Amino acid sequence: MNALAATNRNFLHASRILGLDSKIEKSLLIPFREIKVECTIPKDDGTLASYVGFRIQHDNARGPMKGGIRYHPEVDPDEVNALAQLMTWKTAVANIPYGGAKGGIGCNPRELSISEQERLTRVFTQRIHDLIGIHRDVPAPDMGTNAQTMAWILDEYSKFHGHSPAVVTGKPIDLGGSLGREAATGLGVVFATESLLAEYGKSISDLKFVIQGFGNVGSWAARFIHQRGGKIVAVSDITGAIENPDGIDIPALLRHKEANESLKEFPGGDVIDPNALLVHECDVLIPCALGGVLNKENAADVKAKFIIEAANHPTDPEADEILSKKGVVILPDIYANSGGVTVSYFEWVQNIQGFMWEEEKVNRELNRYMRKAFGDIKGMCKTHGCNLRMGAFTLGVNRVARATLLRGWEA
Repeated sequence: MNALAATNRNFLHASRILGLDSKIEKSLLIPFREIKVECTIPKDDGTLASYVGFRIQHDNARGPMKGGIRYHPEVDPDEVNALAQLMTWKTAVANIPYGGAKGGIGCNPRELSISEQERLTRVFTQRIHDLIGIHRDVPAPDMGTNAQTMAWILDEYSKFHGHSPAVVTGKPIDLGGSLGREAATGLGVVFATESLLAEYGKSISDLKFVIQGFGNVGSWAARFIHQRGGKIVAVSDITGAIENPDGIDIPALLRHKEANESLKEFPGGDVIDPNALLVHECDVLIPCALGGVLNKENAADVKAKFIIEAANHPTDPEADEILSKKGVVILPDIYANSGGVTVSYFEWVQNIQGFMWEEEKVNRELNRYMRKAFGDIKGMCKTHGCNLRMGAFTLGVNRVARATLLRGWEA
């Protein structure tokens, strides 16, 4: 099942639980605006290359639309649409005053030089500058993009609209980025994990973890879990997978990856098949990579008792059913990985006020928001007798539906 079909299915299930009528349901499902642009740039060798860029603006009932921009060969309208919709529910679950959006360019950033990436980013910004803005739509980094990408967008946007640091989040600190933003999604995952484990009388230091994806989110989550005494027994990224039943030395692995840009030949672990990682023996599995990695083919073999969805849509609905029957507790993506957008909100607030926070305050506020959201989700689970995924979806959908009705926007 593709990401859009799965997201729509979860939304419709939540809508039925909440008893929404068909008019408001349709209004919430249809995106506010879909943008598709052609971006033609000169390559370093003088040839011209064209790329297709997208920006899906899903909903703005609760505030400006918010969402990442990804550079990836498989960026397509369906996936971007699904992720934009997920952002609408995610910002509502976190209870921050945003709606949802998502964007991307179909390209492989690894095959583009830095100057080609800059030219592509600037052309994309030129195409959409009048459709984004501080109080309209605020982009952020995603897969294949980073703080530098946001700096280029900020600079290009400012040529049209004047100095506007709040137009993007996830910027470099020197251009108004927030302290703690780089680590925010990974740290939020850890705060979410602590909230869930506390319900079962457990703590991170008691358990064994497997992390799929050792990029920004996975590496920060691993660092914080290691600091809290958790034993990480296997990790993977696009270069391969390693295991150590006695626990991987995460600081050493981080140094190795920085030096070699790969997990290969790390002396503190044995190489394993990356496909075996998801079914590795552990207490907590944290998928931090692409969507759809847990499916009907491998779900029955998953050994973890808890799954923390640090990636967007890592669990197919078919896998969801299989895992639920096995008694596996899944902490859904629209809550578990909301630390990034929450600290993006803090960054936006700081830019608008022109007053920057200390990192300690950023992390303290993030912890407060994550724990409050978990309590709100548990409240919906109790009210509607549902699992955590539907608890999160009913929470998010209900907040957006209420804002929509109060504005008088129903279809």
